Amino acid sequence: MELLEESIVPEHAREIKAEAREFAREHIEPNAQEHFQAGTYPEEILEAGQEANLVAQDIPEKWGGRGLDLPQLLALTEEFYRADAGIALTLQLASFGCEITYKYGSDEQCEEYIRPVAEGTQRSGLAVSEPETGSDLAGMQTTAEKDGDEYVLNGEKYWIGNGVEADWVTVYARTGDDEDNRYGNHSMFIVPTDTEGYEAEHIPEKMAMRASKQAHVEFDDCRIPAENLIGSEGAGFWMVAEFFNHGRVIVSGHGLGLAAAAIEETWAFVHDREEFGRTINEFQAVQHGLSDMLLEFERSRALTWRACEKVENGENAGYWAALAKTSATEAAVDISEQGMQFHGGRSVLDDRRIARAFRDARIPVIYEGANEIQRNLIYGQAP
Repeated sequence: MELLEESIVPEHAREIKAEAREFAREHIEPNAQEHFQAGTYPEEILEAGQEANLVAQDIPEKWGGRGLDLPQLLALTEEFYRADAGIALTLQLASFGCEITYKYGSDEQCEEYIRPVAEGTQRSGLAVSEPETGSDLAGMQTTAEKDGDEYVLNGEKYWIGNGVEADWVTVYARTGDDEDNRYGNHSMFIVPTDTEGYEAEHIPEKMAMRASKQAHVEFDDCRIPAENLIGSEGAGFWMVAEFFNHGRVIVSGHGLGLAAAAIEETWAFVHDREEFGRTINEFQAVQHGLSDMLLEFERSRALTWRACEKVENGENAGYWAALAKTSATEAAVDISEQGMQFHGGRSVLDDRRIARAFRDARIPVIYEGANEIQRNLIYGQAP
């Protein structure tokens, strides 16, 4: 069966979708289970993705990328995450946070930091979340204090993709303490990971997306040049908020890819597995369950692509991004759980694709803003 068909995808994004599908079949699918079970970083697949110009290619052509737009990135994301979420996340995190620099940073910053990522010689990361603060952007406590021609960073960040592997990270830090303007107290900085006072270690192994590595980062009097400030001081909250609107559409693609994988695996299994002298798919209860899986998937995919257009055009972007992210990621959870049920006892075996999809689907409902927060945004920004 073909769930990620292209008719819903804008015509200009179909070529990228085809490239991503071919790459996923050649490089991601054959290696997914091995990396999942071993919990290893897929270095060779990342390098292949860079060579294929499918990594960090949202970066504008001016700075060495292909300038892929949001629909193109969503089309690519569906395909990568259908193949494997952990490897796909590693590929996407290779340029995480770059958008903030190339949208708001100086030409000098882009030349020094963005171009090497587009060319595949460096990796970036984004450091926002903290051990005690996840979704409350205005509550982050890591500080950046001005000291002459430098900023001095102190604090901690948690769940930082590429915190260890990156050459530099974009850091969200507190530069003010105005209680009357809590959304103007944070700024964005470029921090090379070889800076004295930057320490990172991998978070202990996760239950899911095991081919992707996240880190606990500590800043201890970490000094960076003042010119590493991105844009203007105090504008960080709004930069990150806009960044997450685009990011949540992409995370919707995470959910759609995982849901498609779960349906494909379950469909094949129930049409092959026999019970009581007939294949499982002949039982009406199973047919209804499969129908519900397809209904939820198609609803979420239609909403996601509509939201993609809205966000791309700047039409109430926060509302549509939250709708899509919540719908698609929760569809992945529901669909993979039903797939586990239809697989019966075999679903708990570690070498089963459905077990991997089930584990991985639990993660996107949390990152890029937990879905409980998305519901607050949906209500607060409803037209």
